[in-house]
Amino acid sequence: QAQLVESGGGLVQPGDSLRLSCVASGLSLRYYAVAWYRQVPGKEREGVSCISNSDGSTQYSDSVKGRFNISRDNAKNTVYLQMNNLKPEDTAVYYCAADILECYSGRKVDYEGQGTQVTVSS
Repeated sequence: QAQLVESGGGLVQPGDSLRLSCVASGLSLRYYAVAWYRQVPGKEREGVSCISNSDGSTQYSDSVKGRFNISRDNAKNTVYLQMNNLKPEDTAVYYCAADILECYSGRKVDYEGQGTQVTVSS
């Protein structure tokens, strides 16, 4: 059964860094555009970053541009989200999602993980 599993979340202080991992099993992530989303209770889910399956291009929301970096390791079937200079407003549950078409295609994603909690607090 194909699935995505996120890890790497935790409780950190403002200014710290975390690296989230999205590990796939039962599917080859290299063929999918992979996005990271985050959600805070009571707010809409926000697309944070995405890496293309066609040319490896990346996208970032304005709120994380310059602080976060998305990358993929096809040998490990994993997509990472390196988060630097974390701020309290980055606190959320972070999900990874795979779409066979493209980043933010607008259709229902093909696979989505269960999420990992990131809490930034002093």
